[in-house]
Amino acid sequence: MVDKGSRTVLHRPLMILAAAMAVLGVIALGGLVFDDRSLVNAPIWLKPLKFTISVGLYAVTLAWLIGQLARGKRVGWWLGTVFAVGLGMDMALLFWQIAVRGRTLHFNQETPVDQWINNMVANGAFTGWGASAAIAVLLLFQRLPDRAMNSALRAGAALSVAGIGIALLMFGPNEQQKAQFRSGERPSIVGAHAVGVPDGGPGLPVLGWSTVGGDMRIPHFFGIHAIQVLPLVAFGLLKLSRRYPVLESDFVRRNLVRTASVGFAGLLVLLTWQAQRGQSIVHPDFWTLAAGAGIIAVVAAGSALSLRAPRPMHQLT
Repeated sequence: MVDKGSRTVLHRPLMILAAAMAVLGVIALGGLVFDDRSLVNAPIWLKPLKFTISVGLYAVTLAWLIGQLARGKRVGWWLGTVFAVGLGMDMALLFWQIAVRGRTLHFNQETPVDQWINNMVANGAFTGWGASAAIAVLLLFQRLPDRAMNSALRAGAALSVAGIGIALLMFGPNEQQKAQFRSGERPSIVGAHAVGVPDGGPGLPVLGWSTVGGDMRIPHFFGIHAIQVLPLVAFGLLKLSRRYPVLESDFVRRNLVRTASVGFAGLLVLLTWQAQRGQSIVHPDFWTLAAGAGIIAVVAAGSALSLRAPRPMHQLT
């Protein structure tokens, strides 16, 4: 990011990463149409396509976030560059391992090459996670004119870092793999997306999330994209304030964003808890539904209180 007077240029390395994801996304989409290979019971190009979309959106959002920094601009620029390099390396290895070599990427320990690629991708992901966490810390020291957007950026970045961190829960051996280790056998796959069932079983269309067991990709995905959802909530409230006078107060909008952030955090914890118990997203039990109802009740009550809260005196004059 470079400031030229009042004009802010978006973080160039991140925008280059986003442009590269757009190109790779088109290639992956073509692969889905013209390449009928499959891997772990899914079209071989589906995972590269999903990752290009997710990484591309995240890169654009992070470039915009860095553009909001009034303090620590140079540090933010370098952190964004570290993220772009780390995730760029990861995506190059992902395409090479899956689309070119036709082998699984995550958790693959079958050969020395597979193990090296898996470790390099993990290093790139951890580097990106660390850079995102540091940018989240920088956002704590910013003071944007709009209080609602200020809260949205802070909470969104923090929850996004938590969502990335949830991926760590996937890399430990599951029960079957632990049994193999205890018997003296070294499994070729260490870690899993699914909980309680093997990876590659019945899943939701396109997303592939397990419909018969827990799936840690769900809270991981949900948490990562808080960085887009909560700022969109703040932006939507600002637009609605032109029609609804109660939302003209940025204190009201800020409190509504904070309420949405609490609800988002609660749902992230609920999805993680559900997946860790080996429960499918489409087959919630009583306790999952009860917890979900509790989150809805808290958000509804918080929203009502936010709308009824008195505005500061300087906004009444």
